[in-house]
Amino acid sequence: MTRWVLGVAGAVVVAGAVAGCDVPPAPAAAPGPSVPRPPAPTVTASPPAAGASACPEGGVRLLEGAGDAAMGLRVADIQLVNCGTQPYVLEGYPEIRLLDRKRAPVEVAVQHGGDGIAAAPTGTEGDPQRVELRPGQAAGFGMVWRNLVTDSAVPAAEGWVLDVTPRPGAPRVELELRHSVDLGNTGKLGIGPWKATAR
Repeated sequence: MTRWVLGVAGAVVVAGAVAGCDVPPAPAAAPGPSVPRPPAPTVTASPPAAGASACPEGGVRLLEGAGDAAMGLRVADIQLVNCGTQPYVLEGYPEIRLLDRKRAPVEVAVQHGGDGIAAAPTGTEGDPQRVELRPGQAAGFGMVWRNLVTDSAVPAAEGWVLDVTPRPGAPRVELELRHSVDLGNTGKLGIGPWKATAR
């Protein structure tokens, strides 16, 4: 049996009682339907990007050495470092290609030595020798060319990427140059043999 009791101040207080049983008060708000939370996404760490210090697949990397330019004659030095864990043997001349900024091939005749390009020694001279590089050691080769425009009808060629095959059958290695190989329209580039360098 439920009783209704009026208070002196006129407030209505509900105190329900059922014979033999107390009725619990109603909750302040009914809980809404349970919605399962989606699982938190799994974050997989990406491998670090290969930086300048990473060793390429072939176990060697290229570095741009010192260069010189005087009266249109250009001389540059390219170094190859054995960044792998095994000895690396070089012999003879590298095979190189020049690429432009868009990595399209630049038409150029590559010759051994600087004959016909420079009269004085340029570092591209010498007989090919066998060079064995232990890990951390380096070898290099010289390049020589002239920046001349002798025919205004022929576009000047300029290489910004050096694509090198260090030895027959080895993976090619690319080097983005800080200073371009600005051939003008001579179409000729001289290179020297591999030589061991002190590090």
